[in-house]
Amino acid sequence: MKLRQPTDFLILEALEDKGRNVATNLAAHTGKSRKNINTRLPVLEDYGLVRKIGPAERSGLYEISSLGKAALVYQDQYDEVDDFESLIEGPNAGAAEESGEAQTSFARGDEDDEATE
Repeated sequence: MKLRQPTDFLILEALEDKGRNVATNLAAHTGKSRKNINTRLPVLEDYGLVRKIGPAERSGLYEISSLGKAALVYQDQYDEVDDFESLIEGPNAGAAEESGEAQTSFARGDEDDEATE
């Protein structure tokens, strides 16, 4: 996973803060060109950090994924680790994929509730 800084993180932050959005609005929120945003969104989608949604196939509406939220949590470690993808996926990435809730709580940094039950 090769992210372009600061653009990719700005896109993820804008999607987390403003919710689902299109490239034109993301360009305004990030201060980057629409062309740049349009180039980066499919890459971020390939990495699983954002999802293309919307009623139409070509709507261009994106939202941040759980993995994208995890990337924001660990953003400050991006330059410090060799495998950022493994870091954000966490040790139980396979199990978390099966239950979307587990991945979401990981991305938010919530504590494991099993210890308190």
